[in-house]
Amino acid sequence: MSDESRSEPEQREPRMGPVPGGEAQVRPYRHPAAGWGAAKSVGQVLLSENELVDGPRAIMRMNHENGGFDCPGCAWPDSLKGLHLDICENGIKHVTWEMTRKRVGREFFAAHSVTELLGWRDFELEDQGRLTEPMVYDAESDHYVPITWREAFETVGRALRNLPSPDQASFYTSGRLGNEATFLYQLMARELGTNNLPDCSNMCHEASGRALDASLGTGKGTADLKDWETTDALFILGVNAASNAPRMLTTLAEAHRRGAQIVHVNPLVEAAATRTIVPHEFLDMATFRATLTSTLNLQPRVGGDMALLRGIAKTILEQAATDPKAVDQEFIDRYTTGIDAYRAVCEATSWEEIERQSGLTREEVLKAARVYRDADRSIFSWCLGISQHEHGVDIVREIVNVLLLRGNLGREGAGPSPVRGHSNVQGNRTCGIDHRPTAQFLDRLAEVCEISPPRAHGLDTVGTLKAMHRGDVKVFVGMGGNFAMAAPDTQYAHEGLRSCELTVQVSTKLNRSHLVHGRQALILPCLGRTEKDHQRKGLQSTSVEDSMSMVHLSVGMKRPGSPHLLSEPAIIAGMARAALPNSTTPWEWYIEDYDRIRDTMAQVLDGFEDFNRRVRLPLGFRIKQPARELVFHTPSGRAEFSSAPLPDVVPAAGTLSLGTMRSHDQWNTTIYSDNDRYRGVRNLRTLVFMNADDMRERGLTEFDPVNITSLARDGSTRSLDGFLAVPYDIPRGCAAGYMPEMNVLCAISDYSTQSDQPIMKHVKVTITAA
Repeated sequence: MSDESRSEPEQREPRMGPVPGGEAQVRPYRHPAAGWGAAKSVGQVLLSENELVDGPRAIMRMNHENGGFDCPGCAWPDSLKGLHLDICENGIKHVTWEMTRKRVGREFFAAHSVTELLGWRDFELEDQGRLTEPMVYDAESDHYVPITWREAFETVGRALRNLPSPDQASFYTSGRLGNEATFLYQLMARELGTNNLPDCSNMCHEASGRALDASLGTGKGTADLKDWETTDALFILGVNAASNAPRMLTTLAEAHRRGAQIVHVNPLVEAAATRTIVPHEFLDMATFRATLTSTLNLQPRVGGDMALLRGIAKTILEQAATDPKAVDQEFIDRYTTGIDAYRAVCEATSWEEIERQSGLTREEVLKAARVYRDADRSIFSWCLGISQHEHGVDIVREIVNVLLLRGNLGREGAGPSPVRGHSNVQGNRTCGIDHRPTAQFLDRLAEVCEISPPRAHGLDTVGTLKAMHRGDVKVFVGMGGNFAMAAPDTQYAHEGLRSCELTVQVSTKLNRSHLVHGRQALILPCLGRTEKDHQRKGLQSTSVEDSMSMVHLSVGMKRPGSPHLLSEPAIIAGMARAALPNSTTPWEWYIEDYDRIRDTMAQVLDGFEDFNRRVRLPLGFRIKQPARELVFHTPSGRAEFSSAPLPDVVPAAGTLSLGTMRSHDQWNTTIYSDNDRYRGVRNLRTLVFMNADDMRERGLTEFDPVNITSLARDGSTRSLDGFLAVPYDIPRGCAAGYMPEMNVLCAISDYSTQSDQPIMKHVKVTITAA
């Protein structure tokens, strides 16, 4: 179905109610983040999963530099102090969820048809436990049935070999895939002849990478954890740290104790922007002593961050007329280009426009500017609240503009620092998962691996979904994740997956992507990160890269959940050999010993030289960032100011700007419960947070059912009916609710023209009483 044909009918989605057995409640959360609330939650999780022995063992092995496994949750870096409890509540939830004793084998699939399972809630699907053996969909019975690994690989290989073009296959990657498997996966795709390598970054931080590359010549942040521990000012934009990167709370608390300024910028004041008790600080836990994690909270309208940043820059430039130290002119002259054009655009931007677009008062903007001016060293950090907008690239480039004005780059305690979400999403891109690879990378891959990789750009996530609808993608392989629920425009995504000839999902647990499938479908169960990976040459380790470019090893500690599980590298090698029977790539040899994969990676990837030795150092190694050394791989050879105009983000009369987000009891599309502790929500996910005045204007009171209708760029609409309105401290004209339930509202046409990523943080909606 083409995009144009969707502009007429209105898409309606049935209401998905809260977990049975509990009354919905929303009460303000007034306690410190983490602390005893987190401790209680961890105890409940360990008890409910019956992991009172292995659970604590895993806690003591997670994020350890010697023989431990990396948390499969967020990408926050490990402590530089070698803490034995460098863990968090959500990491423990994630690990315990993976270590469950529940199993989903052939008996389960024999008892439940796919049609029946489609009626189950997403929580119920994953709660069934770990997948145990490869399964294939049997259309006649509407059940999954067992298949041997050899037959499964041959099914994949035959489908790929029979495609008229390798570009009719698309290979998706979730952020939990380790570096070694990532490298083999992209090698398989490119030896087949395609760059169709969509990944979760296409939906999350694509804007960040493109912006940083344009401004600094590198797609990554330059600040590391040591910088966070020495900076004078931290600006945290669009981040819900207490839920999405909880170990950041330790760093924020330490920063406040040493006198650093901490500015949180978010339409919602989240728990991490208040105070915390760090659980491994036992004296604070015993005495209930909380530490502040913020010195200033600003609540711009949805999408108003760029106007705030422009206001900070305008203030600094105005001050420079009388205070030469307000800007670092020597740094600007020596290392940057474009300052004159940027100064002109700042002068041309009126304070009236800055206030209107940001939703903040001039005095609020000036408070932030004073913090920035008074700090010798500053770090700006951001997450999806910045990147998931039409103008996400421009916002991130504006962050860099502000940093460049005062020379906050290339020195300790300063620089840009995006907060990546999943544990190895940055490593995926580093190790080759990129639908727009550079010529330099392809040249090196061709030389070392002796293949002829394609040069044309491939498909990203949005491109893959559109190609499925055109019939141009016939085989879809998903390495981890839950693509059917993570993707935008849920109905459109499901239609695309069902149009494929073959869908392959490599997974640890049952999810909706196994039920929304092609005409043929395979479930290939893999080892979890907590599990031991034994190959011919012994116990193997895999590596991951955190959000600050540190690469380190991860070694599983637990016996695999089933003797039929294979590692992700082994599954990729099996598919590759079946699809490329005449390949000279030593797929089987690689799997015997992952050091061999790393030796090849060291020859292909910049920064991975001497990989096997360096990754075994305490804490691993950091990939060198040229921009940190003030070397800029930009067309000018300098850091480049951008001069984009402010976008108009003020919602039209009668409409609201809605952002989707995760709850605290959720990790990406995995939902642990219908609670959201830090926002005071119990037993409810089908809600929409609204400003109280916006509710009154629409005649709404708390828990009134509403209809939410999105207004797509192409003129089409999508709706959610019967969600409950909840008053919340959020700016007028703004609303928020949970993904993946609200992904249905983000139309396939509503993706950023700057980054091609879905604009899930800026959906135009109307909300009316049901």
